[in-house]
Amino acid sequence: MKNTLFASALIVLGILSGCTRKSNPGSELQPIPAKNQKLQVLVTPPTTWQEHWFEHVQLLNRVFYDTSVAVYYDNDVNSSITWPSTYLAQVWNYTKSTYGTFGDDSRLFVILHAGKYSGGHPSTYMDASHDYRNVIDVGSSDPNAWISGTGNDIDLTTHEVGHIVEGASKGVHNSPAFGIWHDSKWMEIYQYDVYQALGRSSDVTRWYNMKITQTDTYPRAGTYWFRDWFYPIYQNYGGATALNKFFVLLAQHFPKTTFNNGITTYPEYTRGMNFGEFVHFWSGAANADLKQLAINAFGSKDEQGNDWTAQLKQAKTDFSGITYPSNDITSQGTITVSKENAGGASATEGSLKLTDNVYGSKFFVGAVPATFNMQLQFAASQTVKSYTLTSGNDAADRDPKNWQLKGSANGTTWTVLDTQTNQTFAARNQTRQFNISNTTGYKYYAVYVTATNGSVDFQLSEWRVLK
Repeated sequence: MKNTLFASALIVLGILSGCTRKSNPGSELQPIPAKNQKLQVLVTPPTTWQEHWFEHVQLLNRVFYDTSVAVYYDNDVNSSITWPSTYLAQVWNYTKSTYGTFGDDSRLFVILHAGKYSGGHPSTYMDASHDYRNVIDVGSSDPNAWISGTGNDIDLTTHEVGHIVEGASKGVHNSPAFGIWHDSKWMEIYQYDVYQALGRSSDVTRWYNMKITQTDTYPRAGTYWFRDWFYPIYQNYGGATALNKFFVLLAQHFPKTTFNNGITTYPEYTRGMNFGEFVHFWSGAANADLKQLAINAFGSKDEQGNDWTAQLKQAKTDFSGITYPSNDITSQGTITVSKENAGGASATEGSLKLTDNVYGSKFFVGAVPATFNMQLQFAASQTVKSYTLTSGNDAADRDPKNWQLKGSANGTTWTVLDTQTNQTFAARNQTRQFNISNTTGYKYYAVYVTATNGSVDFQLSEWRVLK
């Protein structure tokens, strides 16, 4: 999706599902059934198809069809181009085998333009706008477009198929995650998986090299969506199985209503997800707690500046049917500090904020002693493999600079597990993760802070320990 991003987003979200359906001169279309009757699927796709959406007004010519695809060109596309018939059939068949069927027609309708309509858009079998078909409509300003069938040719067309997945998967209309991952972040991992599944090793390498270094401005500047979020999920938590399960969980748990597209009624998602819900659903899809991965990738604020870690806590209550094991054991321990906030442990900036799992709160203590420590006590021994510290919301000079993580079996005899010196936090509410080579279980863990970054005071938003 390129220059027609806004229009195509509307299609994915179903806003244009009530567009007027025009007749198609020369087609073999059967009459549209009455409401609540099933649309009759064509045995033979129409030989021509008159466009009637957005600025598109071309009379399209069918150049190929089988049970997988129906391919249409406008009069300016070189009719000798044949790769879409084979390649997009492979893409569509793999997509259906992975994500399920998309309506009663087995075909993907492919439309290509040359010398016009630069960019592309999708439509789904639920939408009236493109005559209730699963459609990718892709154009190019180049009058000699689509000749190679490589590189950008397959990238653009495959991209649009991915939008059909997000807009109509599991028979539910809309894309609740579109406002979070925007136009292309989901498509990046979808396309990587397609190229892998089709055995296109050179395209896998090419695509990986393109996306692994790509940054975006949302939810914060310098976000590596592919490198730090989708690729780790894909590699570590089940590949295409995890990708599909995200849509399974959406269909099972996310709130829905119904809409009538002029022919029949379908379920439709009622709203977009918030970022905490997004992380919760992906954790369910991966069957692993992805909160720390999300913090590392995105920070703790969503695109609007909200603390999504608080949204995640609420999502676990609102969608309690989605469960997954967690390696974050912080909540199993009891927090104490060697010097408490003046208002007490339960104060607005008391020590309980250190482990409340909300990254917008913080612990503050004035005139911190050189021997200050914060301690977690567990009922049974725990083998901690890493820990995180999150800086406070202001005053960078209050951040910890030098510290040691220690473990103890009895709370008296301590073993140094990690030593950090001259550390800084590049941003407010930044979470940094520290991995340790520990194979021993301890009932007590403590961070001994021996220096701040200049202030006599100390603050920290969050301290988490992970198995």
